[in-house]
Amino acid sequence: MSAANNDPATVIAATEAWLDEAVIGLNLCPFAGPVRAQGRIGLSVSTARSVEALAEELWLALDALVTTPREQRETQLLIHPDVLTNFDDYLDFLALADDLLVEAGHEGVIQIASFHPDYCFADSQADDPANFSNRSPYPMLHLLREASIAELNLSENQSRQIYERNIQRLRALDEKSLKALRPS
Repeated sequence: MSAANNDPATVIAATEAWLDEAVIGLNLCPFAGPVRAQGRIGLSVSTARSVEALAEELWLALDALVTTPREQRETQLLIHPDVLTNFDDYLDFLALADDLLVEAGHEGVIQIASFHPDYCFADSQADDPANFSNRSPYPMLHLLREASIAELNLSENQSRQIYERNIQRLRALDEKSLKALRPS
């Protein structure tokens, strides 16, 4: 997205629409709907314009999620529209993000999931519709509580079934539906 569209209100609106239409609407994450309905998904728009500044904001976001009661905030999206817009740079940052998680003392407490407009799984082609399970309107880091994931008590087989169902669902979409999911 262009810098002109990166004002926080526009970024939040696009992200909420993506959550409602893609993540929840296509049931890509069967656990997101109730948390969204309860208002426990935090969305924050980073003002970072450098990797260093984003790392600082990530550190603060990790601490904020850990210290906020789950009844108020279950999960957090740190949206960073002005940094790491190149997918390869974004992938490089994920290693730093994991290091920050450990350094902050939140390993085993928080997990970081990745979403990007150009997301492409390592074993897929860029035009594979399955990539849309992790494509978002802007680059973002999704901070999840490990306890929340553990409470779902999903077996490895159940987790795999969600992943496989998402691939099938996305690959079955017609071009018009898929185009509606494309970040612009």
